[in-house]
Amino acid sequence: MARVNATFKGLAPASPAASRIARATSAKRDTRAELMLRRAVWNTGLRFRVDVRTLPGRPDLVFSAARVAVFCDGDFWHGRNLRSRLKKLAAGHNASYWVSKISANVARDRRTRRLLKRSGWEVLRLWESEVFADPQKAAKAVSGLVYGRLRKS
Repeated sequence: MARVNATFKGLAPASPAASRIARATSAKRDTRAELMLRRAVWNTGLRFRVDVRTLPGRPDLVFSAARVAVFCDGDFWHGRNLRSRLKKLAAGHNASYWVSKISANVARDRRTRRLLKRSGWEVLRLWESEVFADPQKAAKAVSGLVYGRLRKS
């Protein structure tokens, strides 16, 4: 099978500058997956706060009374299927940077989870592809966790 770059008629892989621009323009909040998740959760009757800056990691959805923080993570940036992702990145352009970047993101997500757990928060991380595949199922996971925590208190 021909290399991917061959289909672009000899164009070189993106430069570090182009990679930097791509990262800068990627949405930090209000992504399509987040909006789908919010709409589905709202339709369950739950109300939440969005992008709470006072909590570690700035969770996408926060249910303060239940102390539940929900993150809707992008598959690429947060390392879904991490081993195979790192393997692909290692074979690509600017490999050391991208492997380091995605690994650091995963480590940061783990630190954030630990900090929230130590403060008494329950953390739910959903992959964007899961939300796209079935927003109602994702909302059901959120509502089950929130209502379960509210019953305990």
